[in-house]
Amino acid sequence: MNLFKKFPFKDKPNTAVITCVHILNEKQPILYVSHDADDGCWQFLCGREHSVEESKIVALEEIYEMDKSIKKIANLDYGKKAYRKDKNSKWSI
Repeated sequence: MNLFKKFPFKDKPNTAVITCVHILNEKQPILYVSHDADDGCWQFLCGREHSVEESKIVALEEIYEMDKSIKKIANLDYGKKAYRKDKNSKWSI
C-alpha cells in the first residue's frame, strides 16, 4: 500500500512539525493545532504553556500515527488554528 495515497496531508509524511513532550509521552491528547502563515510549519500541542525544553520536532507521519483524528484538519489553511476541548470533541477552526 502506498503511504502517500493514504496520507491525508498535502505535506509529505516526513515533514518536520513541532509538538510537545506531553503528547509524545502520550499523557496528553492533541488539543491545539496551528498551521503557521509565515513558514507553513505545523504545530500539534496539548494546549498547555510550554518551555523550550518541552518542544520537540518530529515527522508529521509520527503525529498522524499517534492520533488519526487530525486527518479532519489536514486541509487547515496557512495562518489558521484548530482546537478542541478533549480528544472526543469536534475540531473548531
